[in-house]
Amino acid sequence: MLQGSYSGLDRDRPLIRIPFTSFAVATVLLPLTGLIGCLFISLIYHYEEAVYTHCQVPNYLPSISAAISGVPERYVWRCCIGLHSAPRYLVSVAYLGFYRARFAARLPELLLSCLALLCSLAENTGLLLLTYVASTETYSLHKNGFIVFVGSSLLHMLVTCRLWQVIRRNYVDPKEKTSYRWKLRLCLFNVSCCLAAAYFFRRHNKYCEAGVYTLFALSEYLVVFSNMAFHMTAFWDFGSKEVIVATPPEDKRF
Repeated sequence: MLQGSYSGLDRDRPLIRIPFTSFAVATVLLPLTGLIGCLFISLIYHYEEAVYTHCQVPNYLPSISAAISGVPERYVWRCCIGLHSAPRYLVSVAYLGFYRARFAARLPELLLSCLALLCSLAENTGLLLLTYVASTETYSLHKNGFIVFVGSSLLHMLVTCRLWQVIRRNYVDPKEKTSYRWKLRLCLFNVSCCLAAAYFFRRHNKYCEAGVYTLFALSEYLVVFSNMAFHMTAFWDFGSKEVIVATPPEDKRF
């Protein structure tokens, strides 16, 4: 048995200290590598099943729902999303504190900050729902999870861009200006890809043209990748911060 003194200094020292930049990169890499891995596995080992649609016309890429529904793809995806979900909830709350500090005396922006938090929580919850309920298991739940994810994601991006437009006008930090510019670009790109995906999906179901579902799948990939990139802008927002796990300080008695 190891014995030794446990001083107050050792007790108060942080158990874990991680730069937020590393924390953000690791959080985004989990779904990114998971999705790429699932697409690779489905194309190599389950190609016919992954690209099949009810129209039975030539198709060359699987939708994300198809790519994460097979085995072992569903377990890879569930593992990656499950691990990344807790940090995502933590970052959502961290952003609320960030906005409250910036907009302490501005009621409209404070209300928008709360809306941004709700949208972020709903987005992550919708992602968990569509992840853990595959389209081949309960399609209606999977579909509703997808709708919640996409809808709350778009609203979150729009609200965030509005908040950062105000920040850009009142602060001169170069990193914050860079963050705003990339948020705006990625938001516009994400909205464009969502509209393209909706168009190709409707056209495929209506006309059953060869290759149209592939264009839908490609647009869907870009929606998800741009969503990940949008969240990655936290790299600039919290670049000087750290994620710390520590024991609470004991009350001092005099």
